[in-house]
Amino acid sequence: MRYEVSFIMSTAEAPRTVTASPVLELQLDCYSEVVGPARHIAATFLERLEPSPDKDARDAVILVVSELVTNAVRHAGGKLCTLRLTADPESVVIAVGDSSPVLPRPRTPDVTGEGGGFGWSMVCRLAATVEVHSKPAGKTVTAAISRQDTSGSGRSGRD
Repeated sequence: MRYEVSFIMSTAEAPRTVTASPVLELQLDCYSEVVGPARHIAATFLERLEPSPDKDARDAVILVVSELVTNAVRHAGGKLCTLRLTADPESVVIAVGDSSPVLPRPRTPDVTGEGGGFGWSMVCRLAATVEVHSKPAGKTVTAAISRQDTSGSGRSGRD
């Protein structure tokens, strides 16, 4: 398993400054065994943030990381994907890039357990915002999760 980690430190001062590394960038080999380490790395990133995101927000971030990396592995067909986590005082932003130009789309969930179809709609429900950016060699899916979930849904009270 191979992944590269680079931390980018922010020196900006703000009233509610994030004191841990607010940016984490990874380049991951795009195969199923990388999903677990991606979740673990996201959890470690969240543990180091001050102020710490609440439990519901942490759970939502880890779940969105898992779903977006899984989607890149299953559907992109590339050898590498990227994971970028960014934190500011209000949110944690997850960005997963892959080499496929095919945009994510909702599918009818397969309740028999083999066909999937749950992840994209779950990401869209958990995140305050979800964006897909096409690029010449693929796409990046970006989801923002509020650090202090007041609604229990990851959307800071918005529907």
